Amino acid sequence: MRTVDEHLADILAALPLVPPLTLALLEARGAVLAEPVEAPVPLPPFDNSAMDGYAVVAADVAAASESDPAVLPVIGDIAAGDPGVTALRPGLTARIMTGAPMPAGADAVIPVEWTDAGTATVRITRPAPPGHYIRRAGEDVLAGQVVVPEGTRLAAAQLAMLAAVGRSHVLVRPRPRVVVLSTGTELREPGSRLAHGQIWDSNSFMLTAAAQEAGAVGYRQETVGDDPEHVRDTIEDQLGRADAIVTSGGVSMGAHDVVKLVFTGAAERSVVFSKVRMRPGKPQGFGLLQGTPIFTLPGNPVSAYVSFQVFVRPALRAMQGLPPEPLPTTGAVLTDDIKSPAGLRHYMRGRLSHHRGTYSVTPVEGQGSHQLQSLSSADALIVLPEDAEAVPAGSHVEVMRMPS
Repeated sequence: MRTVDEHLADILAALPLVPPLTLALLEARGAVLAEPVEAPVPLPPFDNSAMDGYAVVAADVAAASESDPAVLPVIGDIAAGDPGVTALRPGLTARIMTGAPMPAGADAVIPVEWTDAGTATVRITRPAPPGHYIRRAGEDVLAGQVVVPEGTRLAAAQLAMLAAVGRSHVLVRPRPRVVVLSTGTELREPGSRLAHGQIWDSNSFMLTAAAQEAGAVGYRQETVGDDPEHVRDTIEDQLGRADAIVTSGGVSMGAHDVVKLVFTGAAERSVVFSKVRMRPGKPQGFGLLQGTPIFTLPGNPVSAYVSFQVFVRPALRAMQGLPPEPLPTTGAVLTDDIKSPAGLRHYMRGRLSHHRGTYSVTPVEGQGSHQLQSLSSADALIVLPEDAEAVPAGSHVEVMRMPS
């Protein structure tokens, strides 16, 4: 058997990058920027008002007070986007709106709350120093500054930044398209009637959602039975629209483990099946089909879920040029004694709690690889290393936080 780290390293070494393409901003949400973006102009591009109020020469209001206000003629209005008054002499003022350009000669803005809001003349009751409530050109971003570096996953804030520097399209590595397929003659679509020995398929829904949570575009394919030719044809039909394929089931040692049967022929030796030192999820397969990565995961639902988070999630990130990170981890104090099989990295379902700055984690009832209820009720995976056999309550353990 190989270790978890060895299996993941082999996957990452073989992965292709998703080819970059140019997308409109809103289409690029969730994609990874494939170029650094610089600001062609400073932001703000001009000095502007941070408040609704009055543009003034600070010296004209230096002695203003409630008992002796400064009274200034108002020569006009300056709205955002309207050049309006372009210059201001000492002894005069202009009403100015938030975001409007400062007129030449003015060096401060008086908030309207400090005045009587006059339109012909205005009474100003408080002084203001030079620069008061002025947003200076370039105080946010300088011309030529990289505002979004290459390798950034684009979310709302980054899209706003790109728009603010005038970009309508950007070069990105798009979210990988992941096709998910469950195999097994016993599987039926949810909502259908079950005969004896049949179960509703849950893995494909779980793994498609997990792919979406990992930042990919997930496509669920209807289940297929255990006919090797049908399985092969179905998978090959997906190669044209998939950046990666994930299957569940049919990779162990049974006589009807169809995925393993299909891809162990001489023509498909690029798909390698291995036993990995982990629980759950020992049987694993990975390879490239016509250059497209295929991950063949076990059929037990918890095994499939853990395998996805440990191997597929980092791989999908790496395909976009991101660090191949698993789920976020944290340290926690174990509340119960637990046992772990020697020589295997053990992923146990647990529930986190937080008290006074410290996390604690409690194993949930039912740790069998077929027990979905315990997975559904968990919010963490307790990671026990290969040399941990008996871990007492109070021990510090590593925990992977499941998406919520």
